[in-house]
Amino acid sequence: MSEQTAAADFAALLRELKDRSGLSYGVLAKRLHMSTSTLHRYCNGDAVPADYAPVERLARLCKARSEELVELHRRWVLADAVRGQRKPAAVAGTPSVEEGADTGPGETAAADAPPAEEPSAAPVGPTITSPVQEAPEAGTTDPAPSRRRTRTVVLAGIAVAAVAAGVTFAVGLPGGGGSDGDAGAGRHRPVGAAGVTAEESTTTPASPTSSSSASPSTSAKEKSPTRTPAGSAPADAPEGEKRKSGVPVTVRAEPYAWESPCSQRYLVDKPASEMKPPPLEEGAPAWVAAHGAVSSGQQYLRLTVQGTGPETVVVDGLTVRVAGKRAPLAWNDYAMAYPGVGCGGGVQTRAFAVSLDSARPSLAPEPGNDDFPFKVSESDPEVYYITASVSSYDVDWYLELKWSSGDRSGTLTVDDQGRPFRTSGNKGRPAYEFPIGGDGWVPEGTTKLE
Repeated sequence: MSEQTAAADFAALLRELKDRSGLSYGVLAKRLHMSTSTLHRYCNGDAVPADYAPVERLARLCKARSEELVELHRRWVLADAVRGQRKPAAVAGTPSVEEGADTGPGETAAADAPPAEEPSAAPVGPTITSPVQEAPEAGTTDPAPSRRRTRTVVLAGIAVAAVAAGVTFAVGLPGGGGSDGDAGAGRHRPVGAAGVTAEESTTTPASPTSSSSASPSTSAKEKSPTRTPAGSAPADAPEGEKRKSGVPVTVRAEPYAWESPCSQRYLVDKPASEMKPPPLEEGAPAWVAAHGAVSSGQQYLRLTVQGTGPETVVVDGLTVRVAGKRAPLAWNDYAMAYPGVGCGGGVQTRAFAVSLDSARPSLAPEPGNDDFPFKVSESDPEVYYITASVSSYDVDWYLELKWSSGDRSGTLTVDDQGRPFRTSGNKGRPAYEFPIGGDGWVPEGTTKLE
């Protein structure tokens, strides 16, 4: 699917919801805290939001039905994935501005244009600073500015190539270890997918053309990066063979999604006087990182699963693995909902629940939802919503996604960027809320509603 087609399909449904609501662009933009011109570009297909949270809030303002929310997320995933295919060109070249970006009084293109922050492949490595990039000392002249610029570009290209090669090698390594949840906790290694730490543990044997891989007990450092990993095709293999040899599915995990503000709480080891106000959903990851917060009582995950090619991939199931259990955190409990403000929501399609208090936690579909297996491909992604609840423990946990495609199969480890998800019970903890128009947190239940 081309970028124009994917963006047009996404914009068509967004525009349909907007027109049906009867609300103007100005009214919707004000309620969504964005500029009117930005909203225009989203609905016209001139730009695709880099984050799904404002799209979902717009859809809910327009009274979208559950099936429309699912379809809108599917179309956004496709549009975002196709847009990501252009990202590598911007790495070695000059910065570019999102197509359709415009500026007006009081606005900048950088504010309106969605940030290009989610590459679909490997992330760009850290910036390399070369001594030749330093400014000349006072009173001297730079003898070779053109050579400095050339060397800077070359170094940037080398850094990107090195990161890409390292990621490719990491994905190809076969997973080792047993199937026990606690023993598997030490296998986490990032592979560069946005919002998810995943590791292939495919059981597919090596192709005849590939060299043999190291034994499962051999560490990653001992494996030569020049060796072709098991299950992958050599560099000079036909393109179709290369695609078939890799992991045919990707997973994007959003561990700080909200089912609704009313259901979301966080435990923080800080007094109320040192806490910032509650964030919007899209600001939750930054707020959590700034405060060292832990999901309180329950954690709501949104997983987007998509094939990497036209072939069908069967998602056979998701297994919950516990990496550690402790007594619940003795921290303060902060509610994200403003007192007196109603919350929307409802059970999503492909919704699952798990109790982390159980001796063997396992996912169960919410009432009215189907259970695994499901099918995905590049043009037909799936979105799974998982509610993990806990009251008696502080739990570290992660997921294992089992997939199969033809005669191949494997397992992807899904976690929080190389760390387990963490959810803690909150019984008996001091709870706080933030009144609308207030200037600080107050004990929960003390806000006087008019």
